[in-house]
Amino acid sequence: MTSPITGLNQEQRLHIDNHLDDGYFDRALRSDVLAGLTKTPKQLPPKWFYDDRGSDLFDQITRLTEYYPTEAERSILRTHAGDIAAASGADTLVELGSGTADKTRVLLDALSKTGQLARFVPFDVSEGILRSSSAELLDEYPDLTISGVVGDFENHLREIPLAGAKLTALLGGTVGNFDPEARRAFLADIVAGMKPGDSFLLGTDLVKDIDRLELAYDDPYGITAEFNKNVLHVLNARVGANFVVDDFEHYAKFDTENEWIDIRLKSLVAQEVRLEELDLDISFAEGEFLHTEISSKFRREGIAAEVAEVGLELTEWWTDENDDYALSLSVLK
Repeated sequence: MTSPITGLNQEQRLHIDNHLDDGYFDRALRSDVLAGLTKTPKQLPPKWFYDDRGSDLFDQITRLTEYYPTEAERSILRTHAGDIAAASGADTLVELGSGTADKTRVLLDALSKTGQLARFVPFDVSEGILRSSSAELLDEYPDLTISGVVGDFENHLREIPLAGAKLTALLGGTVGNFDPEARRAFLADIVAGMKPGDSFLLGTDLVKDIDRLELAYDDPYGITAEFNKNVLHVLNARVGANFVVDDFEHYAKFDTENEWIDIRLKSLVAQEVRLEELDLDISFAEGEFLHTEISSKFRREGIAAEVAEVGLELTEWWTDENDDYALSLSVLK
């Protein structure tokens, strides 16, 4: 299909840079597993939850009443997308972890109404998902060009194009999965791809009643527990491990000192695990924890201070009607 506005066909309006070779994630997984399981305490990064089964389980979690962040964020976007577009003055939307671009359309619609929207820059680990979602968006927005980046948050954020007046969006509370030191480095990498006057839209879950927080990460149906345990299925499949998944129990509690949900797997028995492809044997004591994720909860003053450390100024703050969740807009000075 040729755009009546740009005169370009869909192929000409889409450019994708893939920075991941075929073995990238196998190498990264092996490195993370070897480093994490030989630490004290043992730990694994949460990105390894997400094979096909893990992605499906997470999709189920986002539909649970108990898991409020997804709908809370959507409600803010529906209500304030126009305000976000106006405040940013952007002609380019960058979305980090774009996936199927489900929420993207609300922002693209709002930016399109300003008459300035020219480009969308989705950043994701999956070229297949990025291409399929981009094809749909090019049909829906005939004046749009897409410059996709296939990469890993840890190594490729600085590959995002610098051109345009940018609004960079990090939604879904993803920033909460980083501890404070890693979060500062992550935000600094994002800012390195921005120019003075560019805007940063950040989704964050807020501190609230502990019972509600813990229920969101330990639902009564056991879906979150299966999602947490899925990392063991991933290791069994991809590095030849022999984890007995039912010998581990899901743990999710709010850490009041750090104000984050601490998510772990607890070994129910003393056990030995073999990871054949790494030539690695690991011992678990009964009751020993394997740390798999944190999900930090925030306050406005904390967000303002953290973005200020990397040169951003928080200028706008929107919450849902229950003040459960926030979208903040910050500008690079």
